Amino acid sequence: MGMWDILIRLCVGLLLCAALLVAAGCSRLPTRPDAAPVLAVPAAQGTILDEKLAHALASHPGESGFRLVPSGSEAFAWRGETAHLAGRSLDVQYYIWHDDLTGRLLVSQLLAAADRGVRVRMLLDDMDARAHNFALAALAAHPMISVRLFNPFASREGMFGKMMEGITSFSRINHRMHNKVWIADNRIAIAGGRNIGDEYFTASDEVNFQDMDLVVAGPAVQQLSDSFDRYWNSSAVWPVQTLSPKEVNQPALDKLRTNDKIFRDQAMGNAWLKAFASSNMLRQLEASNLPMQWTPQWQVLSDDPAKAQKGDSPMERSNVLRGLTAELSGAKSRIELISPYFVPGKQATALFTNAAASGREVEILTNSLAANDVAAVHSGYAKYREDLLRGGVKLWELKPESSRAKSMSLLGSSGASLHTKAAVIDSSTIFVGSFNLDPRSVSLNCEQGILVDNPNLAVELHQLFLGMTSPASAWQVKENAKGKLEWTDGTQTFDKEPMTSWSKRAMATVMGWLPIQAQL
Repeated sequence: MGMWDILIRLCVGLLLCAALLVAAGCSRLPTRPDAAPVLAVPAAQGTILDEKLAHALASHPGESGFRLVPSGSEAFAWRGETAHLAGRSLDVQYYIWHDDLTGRLLVSQLLAAADRGVRVRMLLDDMDARAHNFALAALAAHPMISVRLFNPFASREGMFGKMMEGITSFSRINHRMHNKVWIADNRIAIAGGRNIGDEYFTASDEVNFQDMDLVVAGPAVQQLSDSFDRYWNSSAVWPVQTLSPKEVNQPALDKLRTNDKIFRDQAMGNAWLKAFASSNMLRQLEASNLPMQWTPQWQVLSDDPAKAQKGDSPMERSNVLRGLTAELSGAKSRIELISPYFVPGKQATALFTNAAASGREVEILTNSLAANDVAAVHSGYAKYREDLLRGGVKLWELKPESSRAKSMSLLGSSGASLHTKAAVIDSSTIFVGSFNLDPRSVSLNCEQGILVDNPNLAVELHQLFLGMTSPASAWQVKENAKGKLEWTDGTQTFDKEPMTSWSKRAMATVMGWLPIQAQL
């Protein structure tokens, strides 16, 4: 092959690449349809859930009930059972919904509810939902199911289109909806840190998350519904039939039903599902034997769907940040914080060290490098670790659930074992939500959380915190006499990040050199 042939082929290749980039960059979302706002179906009487909650609501006028749910199997049971009992409506809003055992089982419950005449609204962030576009479009063919996607990609399939759109439309694509809530009949809700997927319900054969939800009843449910409605009717949300009109059809729904039946038949032999079915969790739920704590004092904190356009100040942008910061700043004696992705920055570091300097106990649990598969996030946290310790803050880092090596990504979704986002303030107030104390939750992602004043819940969450920071579960990070970091569980002490390889520590170090903290 002559030099001219090589040059010609090179030029053609470059032109082709440029054309592909231009084509990808020119992807445009279709015109978003104008439609009247659609709101939650009001709570009423007549459904099983109405009847189950009637006595408790009458006994606690003006109060809301809350129940902490640290157990993955109980969290799955609440979602499945409320879907099974719903008689009016199901509104579900999630960042991630996996196509796995638990994800498919819950879709099956939504489909069965819709067949009974229950109105189902499914609102998903498109970063993950795009991969399941055809199944979501098939669900939307059901007359009782509506599917909408937050900040969608114009291209609906193929990794190349997604990557190119992410590059050419980065300022838009970079803002995601991280909220998680499940609302049945506008009577009962489950909100907190869990997405939908096996690892959130302790059903995975790999690493499972330690996570937290709140089950909610009473007037706070309406506030969660109001937040859902604000997102559902937001200009950032698109009906899936507008994005993929050819995929929303009866044959697709029929195929989905056939596949669902085959899957459910095959799933009967699953070991986790057998163990779950043989437990007394569902029987307790059916009998309403799981108590709740009632209080007139709570706050539902929810970011505006247009958070990214709310100015440069984090306090301007985030309702969740404002509410949580006010509560943390007002602590009188103690702060216990659990944040799997913890990149406090200068302001939060100052808040915690000032609190410690004033005599308040400040204790924080986050992921260790060994339990965290996102090197960039851990490197962002590590920059503030010494300042926090020298300022009197106590730090714990969760041990991995196993020493088995896990793959590491730079900015992917977490495979770490800690996923709880929670806090205890002054033995009286708790926070549970989707909000990590990191720049992405502060400024880029839409988030949600609930503050509850109730000493019984505070004691319960405090006990869970003690268990999660016990020597069996976590290393305490300290400075030794020479001013060097060490990790200890009371039995062993390490002078390097425990249970990590040289390469993993090197990757975290290199990530710390990059100017990407605002994206973490």
